[in-house]
Amino acid sequence: MRNERQLDRVVVVLVRARNPNNIGAVARAMHDFGFRHLRIVNEYEVPFETARSAVDASVVVAGASSFAGVREAVADCTLVIGTTAVGERALQHPVYALAEAGERIGAELGGEGRVALLFGSEKTGLSNDELSYCHWLLTIPMQEHEDVRHPSMNLGQAVAVCLYELVRGHGSVVAGGAGAVASAGEVERLTELLTEMLEKTGYTKRHPANCDEAQIRRLVLRMGVSASDAPVWMGILRQVLWRVRGSDEKAVPNRLES
Repeated sequence: MRNERQLDRVVVVLVRARNPNNIGAVARAMHDFGFRHLRIVNEYEVPFETARSAVDASVVVAGASSFAGVREAVADCTLVIGTTAVGERALQHPVYALAEAGERIGAELGGEGRVALLFGSEKTGLSNDELSYCHWLLTIPMQEHEDVRHPSMNLGQAVAVCLYELVRGHGSVVAGGAGAVASAGEVERLTELLTEMLEKTGYTKRHPANCDEAQIRRLVLRMGVSASDAPVWMGILRQVLWRVRGSDEKAVPNRLES
């Protein structure tokens, strides 16, 4: 079993969840398993008062936070995990079955970082852009049926199963065993600086197929930058940008001299 400190570092993020009752079911599962940080990413305000299925989970619902996008919702997290039913979809991330994913998350909870579990909308799941914020993905193994092309679970059920896997744990976790890694907010700042550098140096014009923002974000995530290294890399990129901008200014003729 995980201790209260470890459970408190887990964040459940619902992206474009449309049904208030599903949100209520998620809140109830979180309450039952001891989790309390619920974050909602939606283009419109979610009517929490209609989440009737959140029995005995009023504290979770009351404490839920709303965000305009995934970027903002996971900015303080050091490990971001997306959930997927896989199917025939081409994925750009490592995918782990829930049991192995639980072990990996447990190792992260042994450190000081915050872990985000992302769940997509009931109909479409997480988009490729939303998945680009994830370090890796987890999937819940399900029985295949001939008459069902892509088996998937109800949103509330999927969250409950994932949280149960985290609660039951896989043996003891040594506190401080995981190294401090860069938060999602630091990763995003690195992504922005790297993107700007590629644009300023002309790389994006020569290799446009490699410069999609989501691709660059995944590249930075695969680097596994530590919290102590992130400021160093940002300083390097800012220095490069400063030099490039200076070169651009020198290349522009001064009209007053003509």
